[in-house]
Amino acid sequence: MKGVLKKIVWGTAAVCLLAAPAVQAENIKIGAIFAVTGGASFLGGPEARSAEMVVEEINKAGGINGNTLELIIKDSGANPEKAISFAKQLIEEDKVLAIIGPSTSGETMKLKKIAEQGKTPLISCGAAEVIVNPVAKYVFKTPQKDSFAVKKIYGEMKKLGMTKIAVVAGNTGFGKAGKAQLLKAAPEFGIEVVAAETYDKKATDLTALVAKLMANKDIQAVVNWSIVPAQAIIAKNMRQAGWDVPLFQSHGFGNIKYVEAAGAAAEGIIFPAGRLLIAESLPDSNPQKALLLKYTNDYEGKYKEAASTFGGHGYDAITILATAIGNGGTDRDKLRDAIENIKNLPGTGGVFSFSAEDHNGLDIESFVMLTVKDGKFVAYEGK
Repeated sequence: MKGVLKKIVWGTAAVCLLAAPAVQAENIKIGAIFAVTGGASFLGGPEARSAEMVVEEINKAGGINGNTLELIIKDSGANPEKAISFAKQLIEEDKVLAIIGPSTSGETMKLKKIAEQGKTPLISCGAAEVIVNPVAKYVFKTPQKDSFAVKKIYGEMKKLGMTKIAVVAGNTGFGKAGKAQLLKAAPEFGIEVVAAETYDKKATDLTALVAKLMANKDIQAVVNWSIVPAQAIIAKNMRQAGWDVPLFQSHGFGNIKYVEAAGAAAEGIIFPAGRLLIAESLPDSNPQKALLLKYTNDYEGKYKEAASTFGGHGYDAITILATAIGNGGTDRDKLRDAIENIKNLPGTGGVFSFSAEDHNGLDIESFVMLTVKDGKFVAYEGK
């Protein structure tokens, strides 16, 4: 009996699926490690829900080549040791074809060696560039590179005539990597980092740090690099102290919950992000628009919460993986090759084109500059 050819479309990305006879079908086990609970749940929760939503859609449409996806989600709570244990379990016991996640850069860096040794493709939702630079054969990631985010921020500062700044960062893997990129790239843009500070990821009050920075009258702007709740706290503490220098945030600010947490202090914050947060304002000719609107509508309709760039990372990870399975099948090495050969695939973070040298697949144009106006994200027009 011959199968029936179907096509499933995620936004503007299409994959051909074959609804094969039931006797030929199998479950394709996909592992997922997300911080569904704990301090990074604002990352892992949306990522897990997005991945589940896509898998459900794929399976309802007949699966991939007639095979059903089985998503096995492990909640790491952003704990690297748990992530290590879960990765080994997924590879050695569950025999998964690939793993998506984890949610954070610190966890991902602990799993790179495990993925390489297990010859298991890993598509991380962590943002730090060190995840894919240098390239590891089986490791990929969906968020844009932090070096590109730095260059977008510094490019805007240069337009504004800013030359002396302060850099602050959370003591997470993402914060440490971003701080290093900020310090490295500053001379290229004629910017001097006159203060560089790190704060604890569990900090609930940063008034002392703000007071220390305010004492330096040379500081023209502050860049905060963080994915933890303290990025809202520093905004509040700066404004409570009456310090009105511009505050730039990393692409880790792309969740409206941070704006809600900071309240009025979030107004005017400037940060780089993908186009998901301003999808409705994009021209119809934009290759991402249809996908972004579909993802937003599907996610918000299903889960009754605002879509975020973080959920988008999970959406992109499972979509990239499903596309590669459709093209390369269920052999791990062929799947790895299929991921590396994906070209011009629209996602929430940008249009992905991977290569042997680039396991992120996005360029600097995947970022736009956004700001907060009246409690909402809008395109930043400059001054």
